[in-house]
This record gives sequence, structure tokens and C-alpha cells, in this order.
Amino acid sequence: MDELRAGLQDSDGAAPPDRERAGIQSVEVGFALLDVLAAAAGPLMLRDLAAAADMSAAKAHRYLVSFQRLGLVLQDAATTRYDLGPAALRLGLASLSRLDGVQMGRERLPALLEQVGHTLALAVWGNHGPTIVHWEESPQAVTVNLRLGDVMPLLSSATGRCFAAHVPRDAILPMLKDELARAQKAGRTDVPASMAEVTTLLDEVRARGAARVVDTLLPGIVGFCVPVFDSDGHMVLGIVTLGSVATFDAAWGGAVHGPLARAAAQLSADLGYAG
Repeated sequence: MDELRAGLQDSDGAAPPDRERAGIQSVEVGFALLDVLAAAAGPLMLRDLAAAADMSAAKAHRYLVSFQRLGLVLQDAATTRYDLGPAALRLGLASLSRLDGVQMGRERLPALLEQVGHTLALAVWGNHGPTIVHWEESPQAVTVNLRLGDVMPLLSSATGRCFAAHVPRDAILPMLKDELARAQKAGRTDVPASMAEVTTLLDEVRARGAARVVDTLLPGIVGFCVPVFDSDGHMVLGIVTLGSVATFDAAWGGAVHGPLARAAAQLSADLGYAG
């Protein structure tokens, strides 16, 4: 412990009178090294690591000695370069495991609502398919017959198409076949008519990074859904918005899709997604 304290002291080794404050300051200074390593594309030489953290090599080395003993940093014996160690990885994974994407999404919807001006929702994959779990209604909301807990169809809703494009095909194949059969029986022309058309549609959803429907789920209603991914690259939720065709910008990259896509990308990044 004495060695750890020494490593976390200020660069001149002197402990200021206010020990509690000094401890906090030294941890903040030392963390700069870990922050640089986390952002780096690979292991770094001491001089480059110190320079990026805005400190001298001698000062950085004292911190790195303690971090190595804790397993937060590793030094390659052959190249002498530094990288994050197993303890840093465990801390990162523990933090990710505690992240609640839905809760984080709920907290961000009010600000997103101010940007897009249309009703927003969050959906997750439930036991029976894509399920609405949160609803943020716009003051100018159109009347829609949707409720919390509703399961969205895979082929006629933006939410369903978004999830269908990202969940394993085997898990949804029976549902897709059932919806196709019902659509064919009803003579619908606004949804895919064959598995080949489904494949083409879902390929487009993945390519665009979002799903859109116009006059498909509900008459006169436009809907978008963008995926949010976790650190493993799995889609954990969809951010959904819908509105009237009369006031809703349905263009790709437009006033609605643009902010929605950026919000989903930021939430994914905050959940550890690096794609």
C-alpha cells in the first residue's frame, strides 16, 4: 500500500497538507494516463503516453509502476510499450454490465423530442417480438391506437423491420412466415410478398441504419426506427418516432431521421458499442 500511495502522490513526491484533496488530485492526474491508453489504437511508448497525458515521462512512469502492480496497465517486455491491463478490462466490463439502455434512453427522449417534434417511443425484443416499453408523446401528437406493451408486426412497422434486420433470422423465421401468409391472404401490396423480398428489405434496413414505413402500419402515419447496440454488437432497443404524413419529414437524413440516428449512435457508444 505504501508503494501505491507513493505512485499516486504528486510528481514531486510531497504530500500537501490536505491529504484528502491531494489524494483526489493525484488520482485525477493518474487517470489521464489510463484515459489516453483507452483512446489509443494500440500500446504506446512511455514518451508518447506521457506527452498525450500532458506530463513528464518521469512523472508518468511513477504512476505506471503503481498501475502495473494493480493490473490496470501492462508493459510489453519486448517493446516496452504500455497498454491497459486485465484489471482495467474487468472494471470496464463491470461498468457495461450495469448499464441500462432503456433507462438511459428514457432520460434522453425529452431532449430528442424537442429536436424532432414528434412522438417518440422505445422498443425492446420481448417474448413475442418487438415490444413498446416507453412512450414520449408530442404535444401535437396524432391519435394512434398503440399502447405500452404492444407487440409490433415485423413487416408492416418500422420497429418490426428494424428488429427483424438485426436479430438472428432463425429466431424470427416462424414469425416472418406467419406474417407473410397473412399478408398474402389479405392481398396486401405494401409489405413484402415473399422471403426473397423480405431479405431485400432487411438488407436495405441494415444498409441505411434505420427502418421507415409510410402509410403501412397506420393510414396517414410515417414511422422511423433506429437500432441501439450494446458492447457485443447486439441490438438492445429501438428508438421509434411517428407522426402524420402532413407534418412529418420522412426524408432519409432529414429533420427527423438525422437527430434520431445521431441519438441512437450516441447511446450505442455510451453502451460500449464500437461499430
